[in-house]
Amino acid sequence: MFAGLFNSKPVLDSGSSEWILDTFAWALEHFELNVFKADTQLILPSNEFYPGKVSSISEMAQSVFDKTLAYAGMQHWPVQLVQPQHYQQHNLPKLSFAGGVRGAGSAPVIAGDINGQQNILISYNPNQINQPQDLIASYAQSLSAVLILQQGHLPPGGQEFMPQAVDLVACFMGFGVMLANTAYQFKGGCGSCYNPRANREVALPEQEMLYCLALFSVLKAIPAKTVLGQLKPHLKGTFKKAYKELAQKVKHSPNPALLAAVN
Repeated sequence: MFAGLFNSKPVLDSGSSEWILDTFAWALEHFELNVFKADTQLILPSNEFYPGKVSSISEMAQSVFDKTLAYAGMQHWPVQLVQPQHYQQHNLPKLSFAGGVRGAGSAPVIAGDINGQQNILISYNPNQINQPQDLIASYAQSLSAVLILQQGHLPPGGQEFMPQAVDLVACFMGFGVMLANTAYQFKGGCGSCYNPRANREVALPEQEMLYCLALFSVLKAIPAKTVLGQLKPHLKGTFKKAYKELAQKVKHSPNPALLAAVN
């Protein structure tokens, strides 16, 4: 009679949780398990990770971009940040890889010259300059999309799930705190405090993003309290619950990629 009375309801429905677990395993298989284990950090919105003073919007945008590129393990990629007023959408140049895809040993080069374009171009939303977590999360999403497209491996569920996979891989690269904190923008308060044009694009909502962040933290053996101190207050309860749930799921997972990540 009382067997299920005190059982905790899962954070997500089974379909969503299994997709996240499967897609994280897909990322581990295709985007450098060794880099994830040895080099990937939990990137935080702090002076420890984004230090330095700048004197202009463009300097800040470039400084944040350079650090985000390095934390993503894509510092050797031919990726260039361009000012919004100079950015034009081009076909994505195809890269070839002599070494690994990410990390210190990565040495990608442009495989073909597309209309004289020598770099992969990325820009930024100037409205996000005063919202650095949105700026970092948006950069991480752009780099994640480039990484997935260059590798050419569709995520579980196929092309339809590419936007969600972009968010997940950005978390996989270490940017889950910023992604979770910016997944929902509160529209209340004074009108001048809210700028909808500064919000980033969101494919994975808060609950799913927190689940990804909890999975990242469990796989990297990052204590829950380290993450909780960086999250918005209303996110902490869900994260704690997801962390506890995933610690058990990973421990008993039959997925070899997930097990390899923790061994």
